[in-house]
Formats: sequence, C-alpha cells, structure tokens
Amino acid sequence: MSDTKATDRKVHSISQVHCSTCSLSSLCLPVSLNLTEMDRLDNIIEKSRPLKKGEHLFHQGDSFSSIYAIRAGSIKSYSLTNQGEEQITGFYFPGELVGFSGFDENEYPISAKVLETTTVCEIPFPRLDELSGQLPELRRQVLRTLSKEVREDQQMMLLLSKKNAEQRIATFLFKLSSRYKARGYSATQFRLSMSRNEIGNFLGLAVETVSRIFTRFQKNGLITVEGKEIELIQLEEIQLLSGDCVAEEDSDARINTNQMD
Repeated sequence: MSDTKATDRKVHSISQVHCSTCSLSSLCLPVSLNLTEMDRLDNIIEKSRPLKKGEHLFHQGDSFSSIYAIRAGSIKSYSLTNQGEEQITGFYFPGELVGFSGFDENEYPISAKVLETTTVCEIPFPRLDELSGQLPELRRQVLRTLSKEVREDQQMMLLLSKKNAEQRIATFLFKLSSRYKARGYSATQFRLSMSRNEIGNFLGLAVETVSRIFTRFQKNGLITVEGKEIELIQLEEIQLLSGDCVAEEDSDARINTNQMD
C-alpha cells in the first residue's frame, strides 16, 4: 500500500480525554502505571474525530502502523475471500484494541470498518514498542492482549466446529452481555450495532437461521427485541443454552477473530 493511501486512512487527531481520566483506561491499559508513565503513554496516542458509519480504520493489505483503542461506538473486522466475499472476523467495543494482527506480516490481514459513530485512540506501534521496552508493566499488558486474542481464537474454533446454531446465537449474546458488563453498562439491555446478516456471517449461519432463532428465543421469553435494542430477560438460561458452564464466564471476553478466526 502506498504511503499516500496509508496517510489517507489515518484518523484525524483532536485533543480530548487524557488516558489518566478515561473511564476505559483500566480495560485497555495497565492500571499500575504511575502518572508520569501514563503521561508518556498519553503523549504517543492520537485521539480521533468522530468516525461515521462505513468509514475504515484500515484496509486489508495496508501497511501495519498503528493499533486502535475503541473509546466509543463499535467496529467490525473482516477479510475478503479470493472471490471477493466478505467474511466477518470480529466485533470490537469500547475499551478493546484492534489491529494487533498486522504485526506479524507488517500489514493488516483484515479491514476494520465503523458500525456506528465511533471515536478511537490511535497508537502508533513503533512508538508503543519503544515505550514498552522502557515500561515493563506496559509490555506485560501488550503480551496479555496478544494472549487473549490467541485464547479467543481457540474459543471461536470450538464455537464453529462443535456448537449448533442455537448454541452459537446463545454464546454470541452471552459474550456480548459479559463485555458490556465489564464496561460498566447493563448486562441485559444493549443495542446491537451489527445487522442480523452480519451476525450470521460471523457465526457461519444463514441470516434466516439467525432471525428464526431470535424469534424462538423471544417466544420462549428469553429475550425481547425492538429494532436493534435487545433485552436478555433470562440471562442464566441463555448461558445454559450456550453450552458454557458458569466457571467459564469471562467478563472481558471478546468476540473477535483476531480473537475468533
């Protein structure tokens, strides 16, 4: 990808929230950094203007340069097959990082597209790498993030290979619930920023199957749905349907195929 294109896709920086006062910092940053260390990290981060639905953080094949922390809104990652078909690989929400998968080959193997009005913190990776060498706790946080992606990849392989359609949808809803809860939001009432077709694409299901199972869950009193707003009425029952035991609940669990490829 040319330098011009790489520059074109850069988010425009604006002066906004400092890392030390951001309510999401405990999710994407080491909580043990002191104020001086936090200032050093904050100095390398670029806060974005609001990004509109349909905009991209980066495209598949772009040179790897930055990772992005979601501050508000949501992002989907996807890759294009040889036939030009879109395969969704993950969904990202506030406090989550996207872009690490570009480090290995020095180019992004996926695209990251905005699902709704979104703001991000752009973290140039060369500067993060340099700073991580000076701040051991920051380095450990980077390694923890990479480890989480490996673990979630493994969970996604299990989801797609062993679970039936109903279990996949239940798992998807339960993981979303856990992620929203970890961010201080309601675990039972939230907005689905992705379409039914995008959910089906991600889970390997036809959109008709997704709609049918949502309808079945609603008839059985497990959920209520109004447009994109959803309420999980029987969260424990949804967890049981997912096939996951209570001990496996992970409040930071991500549905990401960088997580879940």
